[in-house]
Amino acid sequence: MKIYTKKGDSGETSLLGGKIVKKSHQRINAYGTIDELNSYLGLVRSFKIKEWHQDNLLKIQRDLFNIGSRLSLDPGSQVKNLPLLTEADVEFLEQQIDAMEKFLPPLNAFIIPGGSQAVASCQIARTVARRAERELNKLDISEPVEMVIKKYLNRLADYLFVLARSISYDENIEEILWK
Repeated sequence: MKIYTKKGDSGETSLLGGKIVKKSHQRINAYGTIDELNSYLGLVRSFKIKEWHQDNLLKIQRDLFNIGSRLSLDPGSQVKNLPLLTEADVEFLEQQIDAMEKFLPPLNAFIIPGGSQAVASCQIARTVARRAERELNKLDISEPVEMVIKKYLNRLADYLFVLARSISYDENIEEILWK
C-alpha cells in the first residue's frame, strides 16, 4: 500500500463511509486538531518523565485515536465496530488529576508556561487540547458531536495542566506565577 493516493490533490478528502468533503470542512479541522494533539503527547512522552505518566499518556493517545476515528466517520454512514470512548475514560482522567494534585501545592495564581522542555510541551499540548475543544464545538453546531468526546477533551486539557505541574514538581522546577 502506498502512502500517497493523489486523491487529495484537489483539496478534497473522504470521510470514513465514503463521503467526499473539502479539506477545510469543520469535521476535518476537528479531527486534524486531535491528530496534532496526539503528536504533541508523543513529544511529551519522549522526555524522561515518570513511567506512570508515560503509561497514562500512551492510554490517552490511544483514546485520541478512538476519538479521531469517530470524528472521521460520515454522520450518515452505517460503519460499525469503531472503538468507543466512554464515561470511564473521562473518569480515568479525573482520577489521574486527583492523584497528581494530592502531591502538589495549592495554586492561587496563573502559572507562566515554561520550566523545562517536558513542562513547556505539556502546556503546548494543553493549548492544542483547548483548540480541539473549540473545533469540536464549532462542528457540533452543524453536526452533533458525542457529548462524551466533548467532556473528554475538556478534562484532557485540565489533565495536561496538572501534568505540567506534576512534572515541575518531580523535576524540582519552581513554577513562575503571574502576578
